[in-house]
Amino acid sequence: MASKDAQNQRRGLPSFLPGAPDPDQSLPASSSNPGNQAWQLSLPLPSSFLPTLDLIIIHQQVELLGMILGTETSNKYEIKNSLGQRIYFAVEESICFNRTFCSTLRSCTLRITDNSGREVITVNRPLRCNSCWCPCYLQELEIQAPPGTIVAYVAQKWDPFLPKFTIQNANKEDILKIVGPCATCGCFGDVDFEVKTINEKLTIGKISKYWSGFVNDVFTNADNFGIHVPADLDVTVKAAMIGACFLFDFMFFEHSLAGL
Repeated sequence: MASKDAQNQRRGLPSFLPGAPDPDQSLPASSSNPGNQAWQLSLPLPSSFLPTLDLIIIHQQVELLGMILGTETSNKYEIKNSLGQRIYFAVEESICFNRTFCSTLRSCTLRITDNSGREVITVNRPLRCNSCWCPCYLQELEIQAPPGTIVAYVAQKWDPFLPKFTIQNANKEDILKIVGPCATCGCFGDVDFEVKTINEKLTIGKISKYWSGFVNDVFTNADNFGIHVPADLDVTVKAAMIGACFLFDFMFFEHSLAGL
């Protein structure tokens, strides 16, 4: 336990976050501290879902056909652990009309499967606005894990200066905030979205868009992300952060040479 706390402190993360559910139990472990209850989402996930990882790497696959023709194709992502081993694969389901005319605002469903092909997470994104001039119908994601069971939401919050989002439980109660930088272009470096407590006093993790080089950024729409979290963070929150990562890709980084 002491070594885990020391690792969290080296990463600048608090060491007192509640743990993920015991894989041998059917329900998340309860906390005797009422202040920690918001972290324990009420609906459990399968025991095989999201092992205790403190780094989740998301790699978008290059779509050569779309790059050559200048068209928008369905996104595909590999989800890997810190060793680069693929643990999940995500595929976007959307119609060509939405990809062509709604572009990055398009409604879609992302289906995440494990290495055996079993769907473990479903991320639903409705068609919504993405503008500080329209604060009443901003971006939102619904996270289902397993499919058919809603465990979390990711909702954009209006702010005139910074991109801000909240992670919500199944009852749409805010449990965490995500705060991005003022500039998200990431031309010559990583772009970090910090995951904070509701009062924004503590940073418990971050979602980073890794800079992959000028040529890769300009000529392809393939992005690489890293989700840095405490290893014992509730797995439903990790699922929501994976969904948030997809949302950020659509909102801030989904571009290609055809769109410049």
